[in-house]
Amino acid sequence: MSTTEALLASSGSGAGDRLSIDDALAQHAGQFGRWQLRHFLMVTAAWTLEAMHTMVMIFADREPAMSCPAGNGQCGDRCAGPSAGWAWDQGSASSTVAEWGLVCGESYKVGLVHALYFTSCMIGAGVFGHLSDSFLGRKGSLLVVCSLNAIFGLLTAISPNYWVYVALRILTGFSAGSICLCSFVLATEPVGPSYRGVVGMSTCYFFSGGIAILAGIAAMFQSSWRLLYVVTSMPSLAFMLTIMPFVSESPRWYLVRRRTKDAMRILRDIASTNRKSIPDGITLKLDDEDDIEKKIEESSSSILDVFRSGTTRSRLVLSVLISFLCSVVYYGLSLNVVNLKINIYISVAVNSLAEMPAFLLTTVLLQHLGRKPLAIGSMLLSGVFCTSASLITGVGSMRAVRMACGVVGIFGMAATYNLLVVYTAELFPTTVRTAAMGCTLQASKMGAILAPMVVLLGERMPFAVFGMLGIMGGLLVFFLPETMNKPLYDTMFGLEKGEGDLVIRGEITSGNSEI
Repeated sequence: MSTTEALLASSGSGAGDRLSIDDALAQHAGQFGRWQLRHFLMVTAAWTLEAMHTMVMIFADREPAMSCPAGNGQCGDRCAGPSAGWAWDQGSASSTVAEWGLVCGESYKVGLVHALYFTSCMIGAGVFGHLSDSFLGRKGSLLVVCSLNAIFGLLTAISPNYWVYVALRILTGFSAGSICLCSFVLATEPVGPSYRGVVGMSTCYFFSGGIAILAGIAAMFQSSWRLLYVVTSMPSLAFMLTIMPFVSESPRWYLVRRRTKDAMRILRDIASTNRKSIPDGITLKLDDEDDIEKKIEESSSSILDVFRSGTTRSRLVLSVLISFLCSVVYYGLSLNVVNLKINIYISVAVNSLAEMPAFLLTTVLLQHLGRKPLAIGSMLLSGVFCTSASLITGVGSMRAVRMACGVVGIFGMAATYNLLVVYTAELFPTTVRTAAMGCTLQASKMGAILAPMVVLLGERMPFAVFGMLGIMGGLLVFFLPETMNKPLYDTMFGLEKGEGDLVIRGEITSGNSEI
């Protein structure tokens, strides 16, 4: 029997009620019960791993304090290091900068490895975004990236020289940059529409928590950057071996890959764990059920299909631009804390913990205000306060006022950064969701590459740039549609048809009101 015949046969009148996954969750399996909570916690724990693999560079590549131990206190050129009598207070093994002399004329190499890391993150997001939507699946992609992270992280610890270190950081970035992408989609797709926004907003707690944990670990291993890489890479190995075997693949991915029985098996497991049941006559359908030929064609959707559709093309362009602007401000404000000249371990921990109230506030407001108004408000809040900070001189007590404006700026942008993950996932159908999110993640990494360059502009100018970009981003969000309480579409055709139906219904309602 051909694929078309099989689909036609399965859609016959004797097959019983045919429901979308959203309807099956809402009516029978449960939108967010014990199964989804357990699955969410296991999968989203991977965000902690990405935080460690990414932010470890702050501590491993730091410039430790130097002193002149000579009896008369007279040492030569500080840039000459130990050869001129200078000594690293915590030893040459305390950081890559100390071990390989990355100071003065060689200091650019620190920024270079960071830029190359985020560049490889950008490339990896596109690659694994496509693989996650295609044959590898969400779970398979997450398993692969966690495995690569563990391997490359451990190998980084035995780098014999700077250039091998760079190569291994590039390889780590290629895989680590996709962790949050694969994890987010896998964690939220089994969740019903009423809880999806709140659950999605809760993912970033794990990333911020991972940074705080990393700061504590780094404080304990200040004397060896190599040991720090070993300790921060082992959790990826543990996650792969102890948690991933108990993680389920997304039922939505099964459905769009024509593995309906597997999708139904997952839903029945969800229902059973949630102490509910799905009637025997229930079967699953895609949101383009009425167009069989189109449905068969959609099974091989790719990022190119996003550009072919006017509906999704404009969404992708706007999402990419907004994510880029948000990332420049978010990473820029985070890196700008280094200029405060305070304890790096404390400052990183405090910054990561300070983001959590932004996540909580956004989660509370999300279901009441919607995605679009909240994104506009949080970006404009950050933009206005960053602009205000650029107008304040850093003299006396005014320095504290400018710092406070910066804190509000990062508060607003952290909320936006978290919200955009949820918003973007809801803007695109299942067949291209991870690929589209991969594109926005690539734009985010481009912003991360640019952020350190903005920080180098001085004390006040970075705030002016961040303020301008925040306001621009807020204005661009005006052109995106609201997604609150809308279905999570499965296919491109289903999205276009559903959005078209909404437009028609809106026009009819408007016309009736005029009558």
